[in-house]
Amino acid sequence: MNIVYSTMAQHLGSSAVRDILKLTQGSNVISLAGGLPAEELFPLEAVREAYNRVLTGPASVLQYGLTEGYAPLREKVAARLARQGISVSTSEVVLTTGSQQSIDLLCRMLLDPGDTVLVESPTYLAALQVLGSYRANIVSVASDKDGMLPDDLEHKLQLHRPKLLYAVPTFGNPTGATWSESRRRSVVELCRRYGTLILEDNPYGEIAFTGGDRVGLPPLTAIDGGMGGGSVVYTGTFSKIVAPALRTGWIAGSRELVTTVARAKQAADLHSSTIDQRALDELMTGYDLDGHIAVISREYAARMKVLSSELRSRNWEGAHWEEPQGGMFLWLTLDKSVNTAELLPLAVARGVAFVPGEVFYPANPDRSTMRLNFTHTPPDLLPLAVERLNEALEEWSGRRLESPNPV
Repeated sequence: MNIVYSTMAQHLGSSAVRDILKLTQGSNVISLAGGLPAEELFPLEAVREAYNRVLTGPASVLQYGLTEGYAPLREKVAARLARQGISVSTSEVVLTTGSQQSIDLLCRMLLDPGDTVLVESPTYLAALQVLGSYRANIVSVASDKDGMLPDDLEHKLQLHRPKLLYAVPTFGNPTGATWSESRRRSVVELCRRYGTLILEDNPYGEIAFTGGDRVGLPPLTAIDGGMGGGSVVYTGTFSKIVAPALRTGWIAGSRELVTTVARAKQAADLHSSTIDQRALDELMTGYDLDGHIAVISREYAARMKVLSSELRSRNWEGAHWEEPQGGMFLWLTLDKSVNTAELLPLAVARGVAFVPGEVFYPANPDRSTMRLNFTHTPPDLLPLAVERLNEALEEWSGRRLESPNPV
């Protein structure tokens, strides 16, 4: 049968990260590619006990639930957001199947083909996939390590009248960068002035390394709330601070907006897993989640330092990076002569994987960049990973000398 796919399906690309993970699955390749937390740090026993407590209750725990999600867990999410300066009620929070679904549901409700969305460049790959599937006009805003450049942002706001701005301002994916407070305020003020909604994606914000001068900066949503609110919608997830398999995230915003998102979710899947939501509620009731986050933050900071030190020891010509103050990623820029997409197969053959930077750009990519995840690989293997990457770069250089058309 000749299946005729929808226009959306035709615009839905594959994830380069997932393709690389498939390539390395079950092999001896050290993967610095996926945005994976360290499973040896998962609170396995606490999660097991939480499920046991839920399942000793009435059979109704296995029943259908509210589209908006389990109310006690929504209350706890709202309370955690309040600690960040974000004031929302339970009715302004919808639980989703990870923050990825939040992005998709909001785009489904907002975007028509051709609508403009502003993004950082580079930005989160899966967000680009979602925006592409809805045939959005994706426009990048010039950015530096402090965040979006206000002059270029205002120019793009005037020129395109975008419907949405998508950003990961705290420990961003892929760069690990954190916006300064002045840039945060400028972005919120400009988007309020031009009537552009901001989607603030914050999956990594609680994984903060100690000592950074940008740890504890206010979310865009909190800044917006101080100006009256309504211009920022916020999404977060338990995937990085508890475990990805629970597939529970949230979207928070004005009551009108989250009610609209809930209608979209009802059409998509009725509701996310209620048993997982109840287990998370139990976990947050009887477990020191903040203590757990402190543990993983310290461990991830140590792993990042090992990776950064190993990279520094190589003295690669033209290589540079900023050490992130939190999160899960280090953004490495190599000499402009290096094409990391072509370097990747050489690296995999040597036993190490990364994500080429070009996939994180909506246009005009810097092909000398790569994203390195430091949270999943045990620290004793990180030196070996960098050694293998070094071998791949040496092979790359040798091939360039032999041929003007490498790899």
